[in-house]
Amino acid sequence: MCQAIRVLITDCFHFHLFSFQNMPNVRDHDASVYLRLQGDALSVGGYEQNPIFWDEVSDKFAFSLFDLDWDVFMQHIEGAINRVPVLEQTGIKSTVCGPESFTADHKPLMGEAPEVRGFFLGCGFNSAGMMLGGGCGRELAHWIIHGRPEKDMYGYDIRRFHNSLTDNNRWIRERSHESYAKNYSVVFPFDEPLASRNMRKDPFHQVLTEQGCVFQERHGWERPGWFNKDGPAPVLDYDYYGAYDINKNVNYKYNDLLGKEYTFGFPPHHDVIKSECLTCRHGVAVFDMSYFGKFYLTGPDAKKAADWLFTADVNKKPGSTVYTCMLNKRGGAEADLTVSRLEPGAASLPLAPESNGDAYYLAIGGGVAEHNWNHIRTVLQDEGFKCQLTDHSEDMGMISIQGPKSRDVLQEVLDTDLSNEAFPFSTHKVVSAAGHQVRAMRLSFVGELGWELHIPKGSCLPVYNAVMAAGAKHGIINSGYRAIDSLSIEKGYRHWHADLRPDDTPLEAGLAFTCKLKSSIPFQGRDKLEKQKQEGLSRRIVCFTIDEKEPMFGLEAIFRNGVPVGHLRRSDYGFFIDKTIGYGYILWSLYKYTEHIL
Repeated sequence: MCQAIRVLITDCFHFHLFSFQNMPNVRDHDASVYLRLQGDALSVGGYEQNPIFWDEVSDKFAFSLFDLDWDVFMQHIEGAINRVPVLEQTGIKSTVCGPESFTADHKPLMGEAPEVRGFFLGCGFNSAGMMLGGGCGRELAHWIIHGRPEKDMYGYDIRRFHNSLTDNNRWIRERSHESYAKNYSVVFPFDEPLASRNMRKDPFHQVLTEQGCVFQERHGWERPGWFNKDGPAPVLDYDYYGAYDINKNVNYKYNDLLGKEYTFGFPPHHDVIKSECLTCRHGVAVFDMSYFGKFYLTGPDAKKAADWLFTADVNKKPGSTVYTCMLNKRGGAEADLTVSRLEPGAASLPLAPESNGDAYYLAIGGGVAEHNWNHIRTVLQDEGFKCQLTDHSEDMGMISIQGPKSRDVLQEVLDTDLSNEAFPFSTHKVVSAAGHQVRAMRLSFVGELGWELHIPKGSCLPVYNAVMAAGAKHGIINSGYRAIDSLSIEKGYRHWHADLRPDDTPLEAGLAFTCKLKSSIPFQGRDKLEKQKQEGLSRRIVCFTIDEKEPMFGLEAIFRNGVPVGHLRRSDYGFFIDKTIGYGYILWSLYKYTEHIL
C-alpha cells in the first residue's frame, strides 16, 4: 500500500435499460450517485459515508471482485431511483464490487518518494484514473526523465504531506474516509477537514483555543484561522459522520462555524476578519506562526550550498536576514523563504547550531516545509556539498507582533534597543524576552512595523503572556491567517504556490530584486533567468481591484477588450483599501494585441 493511501470498497450496478440512447453522464451530488450508459445498460454507482475498509490487502486478489454488500449499497439505489424513477421497475443486469484506493486529500500521489531517490509514485487516483491518467502519465514521464514535471504538479506531489503523517495509521484512515465520503461534496473556498485533526499542535494551541481561535489544518498543524468572539470552538475527535455505530458529534461549534463558511459570498464573520486586519494596520496584533519550518544549514560547504541554492546574496554579515527564492533547473520558483546568517559558535539549541564557520537559519512557510526540505536535500546530494540540514520545526514556536504600536509593546518585553538605528529591518538578534532567550527578527509579512520572535518550546507561553500583558494598554489582539492573507495581498507580498509556482520565474512574479544577477555568483536556474531577461518576458503578474463589493477567490478569467489574456491566481478582500484584490498572470503578447481592439 502506498503512502497516504487507504483501500476502500466501491461498487456499482448495471441496469437493463434498452430504451435509453444518447444519455449524458449524470452526477447527482445531493444523492452522491452517478449514472452513465454502458452498452445496453445504465451503470449506477456512488460514494457513501460508510464505505467498507479493506484492512487485509492481498497480493493474490489482483483484478478480483467482492460480493456486493446490499446494506451499504441500498442508499445509492434509493438515490438513483429518486433521480430516474423507472429504475424501480427495471431488472438488474450485473453488479461490480471491488477495492479502490483513496488518499487523504482526494488527489493522486505522484513524484519522487522523499525517502528513496529514483523511486517514483504514480498512484492513488481516487476512482478518477481514467480522467487523470493521460495527463498525469505524461507529466510523470517528464518528471522521471528531467527531474521535474513540465507543469505545476505540487497539488499531486507526495511532498505536500509531512513525513510524520504519511505512515500514521489514524491520519490515513480518517482522512481517506472523509475524502471518500465527501467525494461529491461542493468544494467551498474556506472548507477545512474534520478528520485527523490535532495531529500537530504548537505550544500556544490551548491558550488560543480558550480565546476563541478557529483553527485551520495545514501540513498536519493546527494554525489560527481567525478568532471567534463568541468563545471557544475546539476541534473534536473525528466522528466518521456517524457511520460504523460511532456517535456523531452534537453541539459541535467548530463544525457549525465551518457550515456558515459554505458560501461563495462573504462569510458571516467577514467583519471579524476586518477587525483583525484594521487593528494590525492601526495598532498591534499577534500572529501565531509556529507551524513554520525552521531549518539550519551548516558544515564546511554551507556557504557554497547557500550561494547555489538561493537566488539572493545571503552572505551578508552575521545578523542579516534576507528574503530569497530557490529555483529548479528551469528557473521556476520552488520556494520563497527567509535566510538568516548566524554567528559561528557553540551550539545553543534550538536557537543556534554548533558551527565553526558559515551557518544559516531558514524560516519556511509551514504548509510547504516538506517540499522545501526535500528540494534542499536533493540539491545538496546532486551537487555533492558537504553540509548538514537539520530540522528544528517542532522545537520552537514563533509569534509575529505586527503593527505601528509593535515597537512600544516589545520595548517593554525585550532587553534590547528596538530603534531603527539599533535594530534595522531585515536583521535579527538573540535577545532576552521576559527572562527567556529568543531570536528576534525585524520582518513583516503584512507590511507593517513588526518583529518575529522565534522561541524555544518551553519558553513560548511565558513570552506570549508577557507580550499580551505589555500590549494590553495598546489594544493588542490575536489575529489569524485569514487576516494575514488579506493584509499580505494589500501589500503585494507573494504566496508560494499561489502567486509563485514552480512554473513561474522570479522575473515574471515581480521578484527580480531577490536575484543576484548583478553579481557573478552562480546559482541554480541563473542561466534560465539570464536568457529570459535577454529575450524579454512573455507574461507577468498584475494586480487587479474591482469596484463591486463582491468576493473573488482565484481562477477568475482576465479579459481585455473581450479577449482572455490570463486568469487570477489569488484573491482576497483588502479591508484597508476596502476593495477586492486579485493577482494574476497575463500573456503580454495578448495584452499588447488587445490595445488595438475597440
